[in-house]
Amino acid sequence: QVQLVESGGGLVQAGGSLRLSCAASGATFSSYTVGWFRQAPGKEREFVGAISWSGWSSTTYYADSVKGRFTISRDNAKNTVYLQMNSLKPEDTAVYYCTGRDTRTIQRLTQAIQYDKWGQGTQVTVSS
Repeated sequence: QVQLVESGGGLVQAGGSLRLSCAASGATFSSYTVGWFRQAPGKEREFVGAISWSGWSSTTYYADSVKGRFTISRDNAKNTVYLQMNSLKPEDTAVYYCTGRDTRTIQRLTQAIQYDKWGQGTQVTVSS
């Protein structure tokens, strides 16, 4: 049974940084596409970014709203994917979810319905 566990959320002032972690158990990320989504109160869950890899190649892609501020990376030894968030804005406030799918190849997955494993979410609050 694959489980994804997010951590690293919290309260930060506008302009600050946070790093979220997504640790997997029950599977290795080596063949997964791992995405990050967020959901603010009263809003739909939205795509933030993802990392997809096959063998030694990988690619990352991001929503326009976070491009240049957020970076996704992975640590194979720890079976963990990270979301580094810089220059945070109040509108980044949301619950952030890690999600994954065993795609085996590099794929571009930007819709929540395309993923089948989800973490429990971690709250990120950015104060103005």
